[in-house]
Amino acid sequence: MKPTDKTPKNSLAKQGDYPRLLSEIKERIRSAQYEALKAVNKELVGLYWDIGKMIVERQAGETWGKAVVQQLAGDLQREFPGVSGFSASNLWRVKAFFEAYTRQEKLAPLVREIGWSHNLVIMERCSDPLKREFYLRSTRKFGWSKNVLVHHIENQSYEKTLLGQTNFDRALTPELRRQAKLAVKDEYTFDFLEMGDDHSERELEKSLIARIEGFLRAMGSVFAFLGSQFRLEVDGREYFIDLLLFHRRLRCLVAIELKVGEFQPEFVGKMQFYLTALDRQVREEDENPSIGIILCKEKSRTVVEYTLHDARKPIGVATYQITKQLPESLKGQLPSPQEIADLLEAL
Repeated sequence: MKPTDKTPKNSLAKQGDYPRLLSEIKERIRSAQYEALKAVNKELVGLYWDIGKMIVERQAGETWGKAVVQQLAGDLQREFPGVSGFSASNLWRVKAFFEAYTRQEKLAPLVREIGWSHNLVIMERCSDPLKREFYLRSTRKFGWSKNVLVHHIENQSYEKTLLGQTNFDRALTPELRRQAKLAVKDEYTFDFLEMGDDHSERELEKSLIARIEGFLRAMGSVFAFLGSQFRLEVDGREYFIDLLLFHRRLRCLVAIELKVGEFQPEFVGKMQFYLTALDRQVREEDENPSIGIILCKEKSRTVVEYTLHDARKPIGVATYQITKQLPESLKGQLPSPQEIADLLEAL
């Protein structure tokens, strides 16, 4: 029998490099699909922008009234049967879309970076330009689906991010502090948990771990879960961090302590100890300093401010809620428009 150089098909999977080859090809295909989808979305948004512009300019220069939009819709639908997007209601949205952003030099380029349905959600649910910028940039950066975007708007992520209480301005370098401030909210909404107000810290921890996907989404979608009751040993004694995450963009460990009561100043001392231990024992050489988040049921903003004033390790203090609403009294405490604009450059 003559020797053959043919390799049985089913033996390919047994070769050491084949799984990596398959993985690389699949990743390349997904990347191409994503880039193609982005290109289609960008072209569609550009088309709607141009149509809105033409309608606005013609209505301004002619004596045409509202009837022209209805006539355009009918004519376009007859000319392009089966193509969605040319209904009268959508043409009115297209016109409003152009009018909303045509004089917004910072926002006009951003709207082309996300999908049309995302743009409609932001335009119709947010009226403030800075708020629109926050959700435009966040959607582009984190790849939010439409439903996730709606969830963040309903949970007031804009306000809760800008109200965050941290000492990052003093404890972190300039290149890290803006991104870190955007990573820690003032309040987290865990409305996916099926539990009442009367619960222990351990029950809260177990519930968050059981719904880890919802928890990481609520935290901001750029966290990786490393463990619960993370063990540290210092001078022969054991210590346990409630939850340990890793922030992929900041490239740092994030220690989370859960408190079902009101914030107490002594919590910060304990967190500083944990962060020192993480930095000396766990942090890799190419990673940034560890950050701590103390999650409480309630807090006095003044007490938190005083406590963090001289803290040397980067720490944020936040509350958690099972409901969605931010107290009206806090909405007046947002940073100035210029401070908000500067902060959004980090997104």
